[in-house]
Amino acid sequence: VQLQASGGGLVQAGGSLRLSCAASGRTFSSYAMGWFRQAPGKEREFVAAITWSEGYTGYSDSVKGRFSISRDNAKNTVYLQMNSLKPEDTAVYYCATQNSGNLLTLQRGSLYDYWGQGTQVTVSS
Repeated sequence: VQLQASGGGLVQAGGSLRLSCAASGRTFSSYAMGWFRQAPGKEREFVAAITWSEGYTGYSDSVKGRFSISRDNAKNTVYLQMNSLKPEDTAVYYCATQNSGNLLTLQRGSLYDYWGQGTQVTVSS
């Protein structure tokens, strides 16, 4: 499975960005797609995830109400719409796919099987 993340960039606080993650390869066996982020000097953290089949979603408390994850099954692509961005959202954002799991495993990065290369998001104050 190959994951290609795109859409990052520089934006002012309060602005919006939309990230995309296109999956190719054996995506038929994928259970969910998630977004994680890692800021300099910090550990990787869960941002949002969505299941391919039912479309169930999960968000971290820090982005709930501001970010929205969606998927296009026909394109094997997941999107992360980020609104009301804050400087603390600055990080490298990674998409990842989980081959099998359940709603309790969506936030656990260690249970994801394939990772994209990351896209930088920088929010200026």
